[in-house]
Amino acid sequence: MISILMPVKNTSAYLHECLDSIIAQSYKQWELIAIDDHSDDDSYSILQKYSARHSQIHSMKNDDRGIISALRLALGKSKGDYITRMDSDDVMTTDKLELMRGAIKGEKDLAVGLVKYISNSDLGQGYIKYANWLNEMTLAENNFSEIYKECVVPSPCWMIRRADLMSCGAFGSDIYPEDYDLAFRMRDYGMKICAVPQIVHLWRDHTERASRNDPHYMDNQFIDLKVHHFLHSDLDTTKQLVVWGAGKKGKKIVKQLREKGVQVHWICNNEKKIGITIYDTILHGPDSVTTINSAQVIIAVAQREAVDEIDSYLNMIEDKEVFYFC
Repeated sequence: MISILMPVKNTSAYLHECLDSIIAQSYKQWELIAIDDHSDDDSYSILQKYSARHSQIHSMKNDDRGIISALRLALGKSKGDYITRMDSDDVMTTDKLELMRGAIKGEKDLAVGLVKYISNSDLGQGYIKYANWLNEMTLAENNFSEIYKECVVPSPCWMIRRADLMSCGAFGSDIYPEDYDLAFRMRDYGMKICAVPQIVHLWRDHTERASRNDPHYMDNQFIDLKVHHFLHSDLDTTKQLVVWGAGKKGKKIVKQLREKGVQVHWICNNEKKIGITIYDTILHGPDSVTTINSAQVIIAVAQREAVDEIDSYLNMIEDKEVFYFC
């Protein structure tokens, strides 16, 4: 059986369509554990009506607050051998569960399907680019290769064996964004991406989305998460740590690293900043790479032209690992 875990908060406008898409699944051995997280609309009333008509749907209120606590409660109430998430404003294609379950062949297999954003208004190019980026990595089954750029596992479009989820720590972490944190822990545990090469999930964008409004999903939270996991899993103290970029993100990264006592060789392309000291760290120009033989390099620059220029300088470093934080 597949257990579908679904936090719900103020999505009554979309909830009927979401629930109907789950009921219509071609794969019939599923249960839905829907946790209402203090909705102000009639979401919980809708859940109760569906629960009364469908024995596979179980709904309850969250005693605590937040997506993480809702997921913990849902997982604790679930009974399935396989676990997946669902967002209560999204839509499953009819064969989503069947295809994703079929992609899992053994231990440490992580099924990931293709996604498509939908919206009742004009869809921003950022969301389209993000979906295309995710889908390209999924088809190549190399999602974890670019994990420091953005969350590489779409939160409502993965499936995993219960035993593997528990071994990854499930939802035991209090770190937000919770889906991105789990993706890092899946990588560290050695999960293998198993692609479903079809669009199986319709991801809805709207103005009330948590990722647009909840402070847990603001940009500063992503930097905190990336630095935390870099220090925990990827820092190699035998190599020079280089941070390239002195904009808002670069400064935040260096500040956090220095607070942890990590020495940084800081580089930027802005001539006005070269030579000044911030957070007890001097800013060097690009030519300083000629003094480095072995390095881990964190790129905190997003502009494509600037990154291409940085890559040309990095070719001068013989032994290097590059982590794109933008």
